[in-house]
Amino acid sequence: MPTFTAPDGTQLAYHVRGEGEPLLCLPGGPMRASAYLGDLGGLARHRRLILLDLRGTGDSGVPADPATYRCDRQVGDVEALRAHLGLERVDLLAHSAGGDLALLYAARHPRRIRSLTLVTSRARALGVDFTEEHRREAADLRKAEPWFETAYEAYERVWAGSASDADWDTITPFFYGRWDAAAQAHASTDAEQSNEEAAELYPAPGAFDPAQARAAVASWDARVLLLAGALDSGPLPRVAAAVAELFPRAELTVQPGAGHFPWLDDPRAFSETVADFLDRGK
Repeated sequence: MPTFTAPDGTQLAYHVRGEGEPLLCLPGGPMRASAYLGDLGGLARHRRLILLDLRGTGDSGVPADPATYRCDRQVGDVEALRAHLGLERVDLLAHSAGGDLALLYAARHPRRIRSLTLVTSRARALGVDFTEEHRREAADLRKAEPWFETAYEAYERVWAGSASDADWDTITPFFYGRWDAAAQAHASTDAEQSNEEAAELYPAPGAFDPAQARAAVASWDARVLLLAGALDSGPLPRVAAAVAELFPRAELTVQPGAGHFPWLDDPRAFSETVADFLDRGK
């Protein structure tokens, strides 16, 4: 397992899957170990995936200062990995909350980015977030599911601020396009792979300066792909489309039948879409 040293001395780990040109991958969660990304639906057949375990997750070390879990303070970790790999410019992929880190990195180091792929990604760094209205809108698409009634009742308690741990578990099917055995197995690893303390600190006050980030990305020459799931609430496809408009060279793909983890719902469609985007940039 390869490691490198972050600017503050924390030892960080990354995992390599596949061969070919490198694709640097940032996990979401926030602060979930990169293992849940797997091989991104077979994307490792097209690219060499460099899967970073963020500080305090997976095989990476725990920092001496917990305040360094804040999203913007991890930008230096991504830059240290780029330098460690000896890459002049990187193709960067980020999932979910990892999108905020990718956007902050790209805003701070625009010349290091060749392409950016945002998979069902957050964009709080740009002042865009998900709302209860968004969650309800996506949930309404799942009314025919056998689990819907029980899960929606749990969702109501989440929105009311009275949810139990069991309620959080009960709403999990909303985040998958198919609540089958593969999805259930994937979801079962969430708790053990996540650093809850770090997750709370990740978006701490001061992490994001949307006006500054928007100004930075408005002048990018890098290609950007936003891949949204048709059934996902974070982001809804229309919200992802609004985010895409903030970039000079962005394209949006909405994967049919997909939730928040589109590489599980249709591995071939996902991997071929991302690989095609990356190949067109060569």
